[in-house]
Amino acid sequence: MRAGLIAAGVELARSGGPEAVVLREATRIVGVVPNAAYRHFADRDQLLAEVCTAAMNELADRMTADLTRIRGKRGNPDAARRRLGAIGSAYLKFARKEPGLFATAFAVPRQHSYADRDGASNRSTPLGLLRTALDELVEAGVLDPQRRDGIEYPIWSIVHGTAELTGQGPLRDAPDAELRRIESLTLTFISNSLT
Repeated sequence: MRAGLIAAGVELARSGGPEAVVLREATRIVGVVPNAAYRHFADRDQLLAEVCTAAMNELADRMTADLTRIRGKRGNPDAARRRLGAIGSAYLKFARKEPGLFATAFAVPRQHSYADRDGASNRSTPLGLLRTALDELVEAGVLDPQRRDGIEYPIWSIVHGTAELTGQGPLRDAPDAELRRIESLTLTFISNSLT
């Protein structure tokens, strides 16, 4: 039942964002009485935290899928740049195509389990994928090793800001051609700032 409630929460988030994740509605979808949810979750915030993690995992899965399409050996400068671009592009695409899940992925006001207090992260999370791509850029000689420490945060901020603006922000209704141009400008800006 726990997995079913999380899956129901994900579908609620997909259509309505984090505000739509409500225990009573999740139990209705699963087909159990509302009190049954309290055997698995202390409150709505606990369910929302699980849905947040699921949304973040779906974002990572989409980023990974786009990464697998990039050809070239690890350490090849051109391939390394394309992989970094694929990560950013997948992030922006997810924000536009899945605005409810994107908002939910960042809805819980706590540090996610994907990053520990030392800043280490699992390589299969959005942050871990970005860090891996940046490490490859160092190996490929594109990024100076002295600039590597912590550079994932300003890069993530730039892409996340663009995602917010073009996903649900003031640029959400821009024509597709303009959205692609904004994406290209953002990714080119990041790439140029690394060399």
